[in-house]
Amino acid sequence: MPSAALLRLEIERSLAHRFPAALTPALRTIREVAATGIAKVDELLEGGLPVGAISELTGPQSSGRTSLALAFLARRTAEGRVCAWVDVNDAFDPESAAANGVVLRQVLWVRCREAEANAKSKVRERPWTRLDQAMRATDLLLQAGGFAAIVLDLGSTAREHGNRIPAATWFRFRQAANRCRCSLVVLGKAAYAQSGAAVVLECARGQARIAGGTVLRGFEYTVLRKCERFTPVEIGTRKPPVSAWAAPAAWDAEKHA
Repeated sequence: MPSAALLRLEIERSLAHRFPAALTPALRTIREVAATGIAKVDELLEGGLPVGAISELTGPQSSGRTSLALAFLARRTAEGRVCAWVDVNDAFDPESAAANGVVLRQVLWVRCREAEANAKSKVRERPWTRLDQAMRATDLLLQAGGFAAIVLDLGSTAREHGNRIPAATWFRFRQAANRCRCSLVVLGKAAYAQSGAAVVLECARGQARIAGGTVLRGFEYTVLRKCERFTPVEIGTRKPPVSAWAAPAAWDAEKHA
C-alpha cells in the first residue's frame, strides 16, 4: 500500500495539467510595503501599508483615520513621490495637511462637487453625484499611473452609499493598483472593499492628552487590525492585533471634526 506522500504525489501529477500544485499551499510571498511614519502602526503592519494594493482605514470622525492617512502621505511626499487625494465631500484641509508635513506641491487634490443643472442643454444627461465623480476619478488616476499613493476619502459618505459600490469596482481598482504599484488608501466609516482590500484597520479615538489641566497637547488613538490578506491571523487567535499611538493636537486634522 503506497504511503500518504506517494499517494499525494500521484494525485498532483494527475491533476498537474489542470490544477498545478493542487494539494500544496502557495508559498507566502514577500510583500512590498511603505512606512506610515508612525512607529507603532508600522510595527503592527510589519513595515507599513502595502504597495500595489488597497488599504482601508475605517472608523467614525475624529478617530485618527485622516491623521494616519496624512502621516502616510507626508512620508511619501517627503521622498519626492507624487500622490493624490480624491476628496468626495470637500473635507480635505490643505493647511492641516501642510502642518502634518505633507508636501502640497507633490499632491493632486481632486475636489468632487455637485453637478449644476444646465438649463440651456437640450439633452438630458444623468448628473454625476460626488461619489460617482470620486470613483471615476480614482479609476482614471490608477489607469494613468505615476502616483505612489492615492487616498480615496469616503469618510463623510453614508454607509448605505458606500456599501452600494460594486465589488467589481474594487477588484478593478486592486488590479490597477498592483499594475502601477500604487498604494490606494480608502477612508470610510466602514470597510467597503471587503475582500478587495489587503489591509483593513479600524481606528478609534482614545483619551486627550492635557498638560497643566488646561493645555491640549494631543490625542491618543487605537488601531485595530481587522484583517490582512498577506499576513492572516493565526488559527486560534480570537482577537486581531491592536496598537495604540499618540499624535499632537494639530494632527487631529479632519475638517468636520
